[in-house]
Amino acid sequence: MFGLCDCNNFYVSAERVFRPDLINQPVLVLSNNDGCVISRSNEVKKLGIKMGEPFFKVKELVKKFNITVFSSNYELYADMSSRVMSILSGFSPETEIYSIDECFLDLSGMELFDLKEYGKKIVDTVERNSGIPVCLGIAPTKTLAKLSNRFAKKYPAYKRVCLMDTDTKIEKGLKLTEIGDVWGIGRRYAAKLIKNKIETAYDFTQLPKEWVRKNMSVVGERLWRELQGESCLSIDSVQPPKKQICTSRSFGQPVTDLSPLFAAVAEYATHCAYKLRQQKSYAASIMVFISTNWFNKKLAQYHNSKIITLPVPTSSTIEIINFSRIALEMIYRPGYQYKKAGVIITEITDIEGIQGNIFYQIDITKHGKLMKTIDHINDSFGADTIKVAAVGQGVHEMQRNKLSPRYTTRIQDILKVKLE
Repeated sequence: MFGLCDCNNFYVSAERVFRPDLINQPVLVLSNNDGCVISRSNEVKKLGIKMGEPFFKVKELVKKFNITVFSSNYELYADMSSRVMSILSGFSPETEIYSIDECFLDLSGMELFDLKEYGKKIVDTVERNSGIPVCLGIAPTKTLAKLSNRFAKKYPAYKRVCLMDTDTKIEKGLKLTEIGDVWGIGRRYAAKLIKNKIETAYDFTQLPKEWVRKNMSVVGERLWRELQGESCLSIDSVQPPKKQICTSRSFGQPVTDLSPLFAAVAEYATHCAYKLRQQKSYAASIMVFISTNWFNKKLAQYHNSKIITLPVPTSSTIEIINFSRIALEMIYRPGYQYKKAGVIITEITDIEGIQGNIFYQIDITKHGKLMKTIDHINDSFGADTIKVAAVGQGVHEMQRNKLSPRYTTRIQDILKVKLE
């Protein structure tokens, strides 16, 4: 058996932990640069505000219904996610962190216990110890657990735990699930299936295996088998190294000069390098891209990118920034108002893939020790405690006018309790 635990309206819930006065009040969280709605409380959902809605379109509703608005506080959300995942790890020998607010649990061997009660204990413990409300779906496969979790969130009668442990329950759940809502189907396959009059997950399971294999490849067949109750996806307790790493962001205001544009690229290169070191990998090539605001048709438009193959694979922030600067200078054109930039590690290798270059010699050991020291300081005292001077401070920083305090990661933001 597998469990899928999913945090309810996670970003909103993380804000409410430290603002209990907002419980049962309408709250929403905005994306980078306060652009779009990315998390909504149930009260906001009832008002008809949709996910991804541009903020400027809902400002009147925000004012009319006194909705509390927050900018994205990623430091807070990451720390709260870590707390939730740590609690969940105590309920299963193996867990798989699927996203910042979702985690699979291996419940194999627990079938003889009352899984409904065990699930209730899980959700109650997580909420009590972290403050984050969660829902749990339990089923024989990961795909069915994902489907079961949808019912736990959608129907209050389940009391946040939905158990699909019999053929009757599974069949009922499949019949109530639209094919486009099945985990792993995707829009293209959903459109194709609906065209063939396959409208529910149950309809999909009634298809011949040969048709599924022919029209949806082995991936589709695996999904078909999972919905039949045959477990094909195991718990991946160790996440595989990423094959590509990207950091990009829209600017709070347009950038025209090369200097602040490079400061932004240097910051993104720094994040990419840190992620590389976290998975003990090295960059063999990098790509830098810049773009104007495509939505502003009154401005001159320009978009370009450049890929550079590094002479020696590296995870050094200094080296990756240096080559990012070279790439940026090759594509930068004056006279444009740039709205977005990004750095992508397009080719990643491990230490065995590093081959020296007699024409470009860097001291890998020296750089490695320096990066290890910087990472240790930043992990201990907060991100960007130490950074390369090229990053600087500038207009490339995100616009977050409604940012809440970093309650759990910054000493100056810790809540103060006054006793009278």
